[in-house]
Amino acid sequence: MIATQTEILAEAEAWKRAGKGVAIATVVETWGSAPRPVGSHLIIDDAGNFLGSVSGGCVEGDVVVEAMDVIESGTPKMLEFGVANEMAWRAGLACGGKIAVYVEPVR
Repeated sequence: MIATQTEILAEAEAWKRAGKGVAIATVVETWGSAPRPVGSHLIIDDAGNFLGSVSGGCVEGDVVVEAMDVIESGTPKMLEFGVANEMAWRAGLACGGKIAVYVEPVR
C-alpha cells in the first residue's frame, strides 16, 4: 500500500518521538516531465529506513544518502536531479525532467 502525504508526515513525527534522527525530503520544484509533483515527501531515519517518494524510485537512493548527512550535520540541503547525456543511466530522471528536492532535519 502506498502511503499518503499525511501518513508520511505522521510517520516522521512518530519516528522523531521514538528518538530517531529524521530528515524529510520535499519536491520543491519540477521542470518538464517529473514523476512526482511539488509537495511530495520522502522521510528518512538515521538507520536509513525511508517512506514515501520524491521521484518514483529514480533518485531515492541518492536522496537517502544525502539525508543521512543532513541528519548528522543538522544542515539542510537543496538537491537537483535531471538527466544529462553522460549520466542518463546513473542517478537521474530517465523521463527527461528535472526536480529540486529540499532535504531538512526534523527537529
